[in-house]
Amino acid sequence: MYLLDDPLSAVDAHVGRHLFEACLVGYLRRHTRVLVTHQLQFLKDVDQIIILKNGTIAAAGDFGTLSASGLDFATLLARGEEVEEKVKVKEQPPEASADDVSLHESFRKRQLSIHSVSSVDNITLAAPPESRGEAESRSTGAVTGAVYGAYFRASGHALLVTAMALVALAAQLLGSGSDWFTSYWVNLEEAHPLTALRGVTAADANATGPLQQADNLTFTMLDDVVFKNGLSRYDCIYIYTDDVVFQNGLSRYDCIYIYTGMIIALVVISLLRSFMFFSMAMRASTRLHNNMFSSITRAPMKFFHANPSGRILNRFSKDMGAVDEVLPSALLDVLQIGLALIGIVIVVAVVNYWLLLPTMAIALIFYGLRIFYLSSSRSIKRLEGVTRSPVFSHLNATLQGITTIRAFGAQEALIREFDNHQDLHSSAWFLFIASSRAFGFWLDLVCVIYIAIVTLSFLVMDTDEFGGNVGLAITQAMGLTGMFQWGMRQSTELENQMTSVERIEEYSHIESEPPLTSAPEHKPPPGWPEEGRVEFRHMSLYYNMDEGAVLKDLTLVIEPKEKVGIVGRTGAGKSSLINALFRLATIEGEIIIDGRETSTLGLHELRSQISIIPQEPVLFSGTMRHNLDPFDEYPDTVLWKALEEVELKEAVSELAAGLSSRMAEGGSNFSVGQRQLVCLARAIVRRSRLLVLDEATANVDPQTDFLIQKTIRSKFAECTVLTIAHRLHTVMDSDKVLVMDAGQKVEFDHPHRLLQTERGVLRGMLEQTGRATADNLARIAREAYEKKYGAASSSTE
Repeated sequence: MYLLDDPLSAVDAHVGRHLFEACLVGYLRRHTRVLVTHQLQFLKDVDQIIILKNGTIAAAGDFGTLSASGLDFATLLARGEEVEEKVKVKEQPPEASADDVSLHESFRKRQLSIHSVSSVDNITLAAPPESRGEAESRSTGAVTGAVYGAYFRASGHALLVTAMALVALAAQLLGSGSDWFTSYWVNLEEAHPLTALRGVTAADANATGPLQQADNLTFTMLDDVVFKNGLSRYDCIYIYTDDVVFQNGLSRYDCIYIYTGMIIALVVISLLRSFMFFSMAMRASTRLHNNMFSSITRAPMKFFHANPSGRILNRFSKDMGAVDEVLPSALLDVLQIGLALIGIVIVVAVVNYWLLLPTMAIALIFYGLRIFYLSSSRSIKRLEGVTRSPVFSHLNATLQGITTIRAFGAQEALIREFDNHQDLHSSAWFLFIASSRAFGFWLDLVCVIYIAIVTLSFLVMDTDEFGGNVGLAITQAMGLTGMFQWGMRQSTELENQMTSVERIEEYSHIESEPPLTSAPEHKPPPGWPEEGRVEFRHMSLYYNMDEGAVLKDLTLVIEPKEKVGIVGRTGAGKSSLINALFRLATIEGEIIIDGRETSTLGLHELRSQISIIPQEPVLFSGTMRHNLDPFDEYPDTVLWKALEEVELKEAVSELAAGLSSRMAEGGSNFSVGQRQLVCLARAIVRRSRLLVLDEATANVDPQTDFLIQKTIRSKFAECTVLTIAHRLHTVMDSDKVLVMDAGQKVEFDHPHRLLQTERGVLRGMLEQTGRATADNLARIAREAYEKKYGAASSSTE
C-alpha cells in the first residue's frame, strides 16, 4: 500500500500529469494507492473517491456516481472535469529536460523546501547550490592567541581582567606567605631557649627532688626539676602557657595575630577572586552566545542552505555548554595552579635552593609531555566536535519526519543510520578519553620520582636543617607534584575546550547580509512605495558566485497595480525571482521600486514594504495577535476585520483566548489552508503596495483557492501583485504573464496576446493541459483582456 499526501501540488501541470499517469496509474498499478489531493482533475481516473468534511466521510463512490449525486461537492467534481481533460503526455521538445529530471527536482523540493533555482536542464548535471551541503570546516594546529583574546575580550573590559589578575596574585601571595610564615614561626619556637629541655639527662639535671631510677633514667612528672640553665620544669610550663618574646622581637601572640590576619585576608580575597572570575566567565559566555546568535540571524540564506540545522544546533548546544560549564572551571584551575606553582617553587627554593634542579627538570618533562599530548588531543577534540554534528542533524530530521518513517516502516534503517553516526562520534570521544588517561599516567609516574628525589635529598645531604624547613619542603614538594599534574591536565583541558570558543568565533564572523537600515541620503520617504512600480534592469542572481547565474540578464517593467503571473517549468527560476526582490541572494544589475534602487535600501525598509504569502505557510510560536501584527502596530479591530475578510473570524473566536491564544509550533493546530488564510490576513493588515504569492494555492482545496483569489482581487486591487503558479487557471486573468525558462524571460505580455502567438511557450503549456482545459483558460484570458482593453481590441488581435 502506498500513502500519497498530495505530492502533485508542488509541480507544474505537465509534470503532475506525467507523475500521475506514469507512476501512480502505471508503475504502481498492482498496488493499493491512497492519494490525498486538492487537484480534482485526477479524480475521474481513480477507482474510488472519498469526500471528507469536518473529519467525517461525507460521501464515497466512483467519479460517475458522485458527479450525478446532489451533494455540494458534485459541482466541484464536475468543475474538475472541466479543469483538465485526460490526455497523453506529449513528447517534450528538445529544450525541455527529461522527465526523470523533473521527478528528481519535485522530490527534492518536497523534501528540502528549497526554492527552485537555475534551469531544469542544469539539474541533470548538478544539484542546485542550496541543496548542496558543504563539509563542516575543522581547524588544525594549536589554538591561536586570537581565540584566547576573543574570550577575554568577551569577559569584560581590559581593566576588569587586569584587576582580576591582580586579585588572584594577591590571593596567591597570601597563601604562599601564610605557608612560609608557619615554617618561620616553627623555627622561632625551635630556636627558643626552651629547647634545652631536649636531650637533658639525669646526670646533667642536678635535680633537687626525688628521682626514680629504672632501666632508663626518667624524671618524675609530679615534682619540679631544676636544669643547669636555671630553669625549673614549672618555669618551662609557665613559659609555654604565657607569652614569649623571640629573638627577632616578635612575641607568640604577635605571631598568632599575624597568622590569623593572613588567613582572614586570604579567605576574603579568595572569595573576591572567585566572585570576579565567575562574573567574568558568565559575561564571556553570554557575549559569545549573543555574538554568535546575532551573526546567525544576520547570515545570508546561502549559509543556511550550506549548513544543516544539526551543525548549527551543535554550536549552540555542545559548544556553548562547554563554554558555560567546563571552560570556566578549567581556566580557574589553570590560573590558581599556575600562581600556586610559582609560589611553591619560591618557597622550596628559600628552604633548599638545590631543590630547584629537580623542580626545573620535572617542569621541562611535564611541558614536553604536554606538547606531545596536545598535538593529538587537540585534533581529536576538534574531530569529536565535527562528528557530533551529524548526530544532531539525523535526530532533528528524524523528529521532523517521524510520521513518514513510521508509515514506511523505516525505523530499523534509521536506527542503523543513527548508530553509524553515534559510533563514529563515540570512537572519537573514546580516543579523547584514552589519550587523556595515558597522559595522566605518565604525569603520575614523573611525580612519584620527583617526591622521592626531594625526600632523599635531606637524607643524603649533610645539612643541619630545622625540622620545620624539612617538613615544609616535603609537603610543598608533594603539593607541587599534585599541582603540576592537575595543572598539566587542566591546561590541556583548557586548550581542548578553547576549541569550542574557536568554533563559536567561526560562526560569529560569518558573512553578513547588507545593512538593515538605509544610509541617510538613501532613506526612503514615509509611505514608500506609493505606487508599486517594479523594474528589473539587466538583473542576474547568484546563489554561489563560483557557479553560474540562476537568473540571467532579466529586464522587464511591472507597472503600478498590475497583476502579474509568473509561470514556467519546475526549476525555471520563478521563486528565484522572488528571492531577488527580497534580496535573499547576490544580485547584479538593478531592481528599482518606485524610483529607488533596492541595493541602496536597508533590508528592513525593503522587506517590510513587501508582503508575501508563501507556498508552505508557517505560523510563529506565539499568539494569534503577534502572528497577524508582530510589532503591535494595529488595534484589535483591524485584526478582527482582516480575519473576517478571510473567513477565519469564527475559527479564531472559538479559541479559548481569541487573539491571545497561543499557536502550536509551526501552527500545527491549524490546517494548511487555514495557515494560508492567516498569512493572507497578515498581508491585509499590512496593506503593502507589493504582494507576492509564491504558489500560495498549490496545497489548498478549491474553496480556499477561490477564497484567496477573490480576496486578492478585492482587497489588493490598488496593489501590485506577483503570483507564482503551477496551475495556469490562477494566472490567466492577470494583467500580464511572465513565462520563464532556464532563468531567462521567455515571454512577457497579457496572456491573451501570448496565446495568439504561434508556437508560443505559454500557448504550448496551455495545449498540454488538454482541449477542454485549454479552451476554458483561453476564454478566461480573453474575457480579462476585453475587460481591460475593450471587446474591440480583442477582436483585432
